[in-house]
Amino acid sequence: MRITVLTVPGCPNAPVAHERIQAALSGRAAQVELVEVHDETEAVQLGMTGSPTVLFDDTDPFGQAGAAPSVSCRIYRHADGLVDGAPSTDELRQALAATDSSMPGEGRCCEQDLLDPIGRAGRGRRAPADCGLRAVHQAVLRHFATTGQAPRITELGPVAAGAGRTAEEVLAELAREDFLTLDDDGQIHAAYPFSAAPTAHRVTLADGTQVWSMCAIDALGIPEMLTTDAVISSSDPVTGEAVTVTSRNGRMEWEPASAVVFVGRRSCDGPAAAVCCDTLNFFTSAASAQSWTTQHPDVRGEVASQARAEQIGRQTFGPLLVS
Repeated sequence: MRITVLTVPGCPNAPVAHERIQAALSGRAAQVELVEVHDETEAVQLGMTGSPTVLFDDTDPFGQAGAAPSVSCRIYRHADGLVDGAPSTDELRQALAATDSSMPGEGRCCEQDLLDPIGRAGRGRRAPADCGLRAVHQAVLRHFATTGQAPRITELGPVAAGAGRTAEEVLAELAREDFLTLDDDGQIHAAYPFSAAPTAHRVTLADGTQVWSMCAIDALGIPEMLTTDAVISSSDPVTGEAVTVTSRNGRMEWEPASAVVFVGRRSCDGPAAAVCCDTLNFFTSAASAQSWTTQHPDVRGEVASQARAEQIGRQTFGPLLVS
């Protein structure tokens, strides 16, 4: 586990938080670091809502819905009604226990294992250039981006013919390698990050085109892939509350500010659409995400901060339309 204490320079409560964290750990292995935050921009990027903010693997277990990023002093209200400048040792112990209990099996799962379905086990989602695979794949993605819908197979015929193949042959190979999925009739059902059917995640592009994404991470990768501004509209599957992410000039603003993404997967094998897509959701807070995990014991995963979720989306989908 990685524990981060976000603090403004000279904050007197940062050493207090650090000392209590060590006491709560009781010798347990964890990486604990203090990170100084100098302005509001850094506070937004790192998820700091006052000094000090304590993060467990980039997630604030004490976060409050609607709390805005801030470099001011943070006040912690304890169960007995008293206020303090840092979480109590008991509260930190409880948060550590809750973090562990949200993960089925022994300990927390490895992040790389969670990311394998998203990134094709490290092979990436940019199709190979040979045999018409990249040309057809990129034609599919551009059609989604332009129309919000999947292209018909006949529309892809000329592109596949350039490699001496039929569109059906190329699409079947792309599906085998999990660059996209096909329905029982051989039509395109999804081409990550896009879905041909409505999902919980709608993305409105700067030109007004509306597309559906397969999951929260896919939605976050679309603005980077298309180099466009966009508005992502989703909702918390526990509370039903709206989560909106506005991407403007390469920067993302989240509403509410406490929103996070749960990155999870099932233990089965298969395409990402079956293994993980419906587990990668937006939540209004880390607490809401953790409550969701208790309702889905078949899913293992962890809560990702806004910055981490954005990074995964950019890295996964940013290169897809590069020649």
